[in-house]
Amino acid sequence: MPNKLTLKEFQTRFQKIKDMGFVQTKRRGPTGVGHTLQVLLGVKEDNIALPDLHDAELKAHRIGSSAMITLFTFNRKAWKMNPLEAIRTYGTSDKNGRLGLYFTMSLTPNSQGLFLHTDQCAISVRHISGVLISEWQLQALKQQFLRKFPAMVLASAFSEERGGVEWFHYTRARLLSDTSEDTLLNQIRSGNIMVDLRLHDKGTSARNHGTGFRAFEDKLPLLFNKVEDL
Repeated sequence: MPNKLTLKEFQTRFQKIKDMGFVQTKRRGPTGVGHTLQVLLGVKEDNIALPDLHDAELKAHRIGSSAMITLFTFNRKAWKMNPLEAIRTYGTSDKNGRLGLYFTMSLTPNSQGLFLHTDQCAISVRHISGVLISEWQLQALKQQFLRKFPAMVLASAFSEERGGVEWFHYTRARLLSDTSEDTLLNQIRSGNIMVDLRLHDKGTSARNHGTGFRAFEDKLPLLFNKVEDL
């Protein structure tokens, strides 16, 4: 099986998959929709070769699902407050008594007084007292986003269960490309991109699993400036 398809090859094969109607999943669980499409396309890797562009990431999602995907993790030079100090000042204990900062940040302060602040140049995590905890420049976020997603082919499928087994009907594919700092900022402010803090106290240091930038799968087209039906 080839590792990559050209965009034209993808369009030809996807049309045949659409014409098949509902097909039984090739894998149980949340990853079934993407894995099944890859099997039907006859590809091992989830990317497509585009003319004049870098490879496009292939993503598939269930129509109507509220599932999210992690776009990327990004911490480089973001922490303005020592992470261990931040954990011990604002962290909460898990069921094992381990102190950590495991929060999905929003513009509204959480129970610890932490919130997401935005302006035209950056987004940051702050405390209601005014303390700046971490900050990301929008230009750097855009570069990180485009490094991971120079373009995306998003396939949409209806899902139904038959006798405890999931079936998919792939009905639409779109080519998503190009983004801007304003676009990402608007999606963060709209709550379509979530920012997850994920770190805990290891005793002498902080264990940081990477601040996650996540998005709702059905809102992915809103993250791009160009959307083209395939």
